[in-house]
Amino acid sequence: MNPTRMELTRLKKKLVTAKRGHKLLKDKRDELMRRFLELVRENKMLRERVEAGVAAANRNFVLAKAGMEDAAVNVALMAPRQEVLLEVSTQNVMSVDIPVFQYSTRTSDPNDIYCYGFAFTSGELDGAVKSLADILPDMLRLAECEKACQLMASEIEKTRRRVNALEHVLIPDIQTKIKYIVMKLDENERSTQIRLMKVKDMMLEQAHHYKARLYEGTPDQS
Repeated sequence: MNPTRMELTRLKKKLVTAKRGHKLLKDKRDELMRRFLELVRENKMLRERVEAGVAAANRNFVLAKAGMEDAAVNVALMAPRQEVLLEVSTQNVMSVDIPVFQYSTRTSDPNDIYCYGFAFTSGELDGAVKSLADILPDMLRLAECEKACQLMASEIEKTRRRVNALEHVLIPDIQTKIKYIVMKLDENERSTQIRLMKVKDMMLEQAHHYKARLYEGTPDQS
């Protein structure tokens, strides 16, 4: 590192850029944390709702199998009438691509979830199928939230490392270099001033001796 004014100017510009980047990364980290905590709370609520729905569906399936033969249950669920179409896209949130799930059904009739006749099946089987159909939107949203939480947690960790690198490594290193160059330039400036003062004293001394010799060589007019 050359202690020159050009290097000092370059380091000062680099320091300004580093501080601006540090502030932007801190703001990004804080916003990511805010959204991450929102998703965590939503994820917790959705997971409790989905687990309750799955538990209710399992209970109904157990009751249905208790009142029906296994072969009858298998035949009833063998050929579904309804079909779910799932479209996956992404949404950019603070430079993180979060998946977005959108689904649609082949028909709009809500009764198409029952792919069997009601004459030879129990009501518990109807309740189990209805429970699974009702929790489908929450299950998809839960999948979105969990994946978004994973991606955001990874991005938060990377951003935190960058903030720490700027705050504790790069910015102090630049400030140390700037301080060193300023000290060297001040030292060089003082050395230059001392040399100039010595040269000035030498020039004055030489001029004084010259005038003295000139005065001594002047003939007496009296």
